Amino acid sequence: MRTGVTIGQAAAFVGVTVKTVRHYHKLGLVEEPERDSSGYRRYGSAELLRLVRVRTLAAAGVPLAEVGPLLESDAAEFPTAIAGVERQLTERIDELTARRETLRRLADGDRALLPDRAVALLERMPGLGFPAEEVAATREGWVLAKALVPEGFDAYLADVEQALDDPEYVALIQRGAEAASWAPDDPRIDELTTAVVDHYLANPGRLKIVTGLQAGTEAATRYELIAHHGEEPGSRLLTLVETKLRAAGVALPRPNSR
Repeated sequence: MRTGVTIGQAAAFVGVTVKTVRHYHKLGLVEEPERDSSGYRRYGSAELLRLVRVRTLAAAGVPLAEVGPLLESDAAEFPTAIAGVERQLTERIDELTARRETLRRLADGDRALLPDRAVALLERMPGLGFPAEEVAATREGWVLAKALVPEGFDAYLADVEQALDDPEYVALIQRGAEAASWAPDDPRIDELTTAVVDHYLANPGRLKIVTGLQAGTEAATRYELIAHHGEEPGSRLLTLVETKLRAAGVALPRPNSR
């Protein structure tokens, strides 16, 4: 009778389950012992040592597909192979850390979708007199802008920071929010349009808020999705402002030029 331990004992000694040992056999990581005269497979020192090595590498995060080649490598190759696995694990750790940070930002609302700089501006807006509806609409527009024109978003936020220090600009934007409830033929819309355009043309820094978020490809489509998101049917103010700015020579994408 061959000396050794049963698969259950081997699994217990090594610190894994019987199912895991059988999985190692199936993958060819550990040879399955021959049955003894009693019909039992007996695991000797060699098999137990191999199980320990496989379990240790697997517990360290080495994919099972790579455990076999690692164990078969010679003494000179083993450190290099381990270094390669370590690099892969580091990459996975970085990826998992980034995912964890995203989850934490999700728990904090806007921070999962927008950078801290944008969140700070959104938090500042109510104190400047912007209604909750306008802040929410701005948030949605910025989420779209960051996704559709990421390369220009940080510069755009810098322009917005400066604009929020301009009382005249803030007052115009607040009136623009109020205009959403005006009838399309309300004469105040034309008056406000002229005031907004004049302010933009007189202040190039404010104008960059309108012209800055433009992509290199599909510019008109992206601009339209960002600038006119959530726009109420029949709203005229933004369209009139864009028309007057184009007439003044300001380059803005046209919806029909996609």
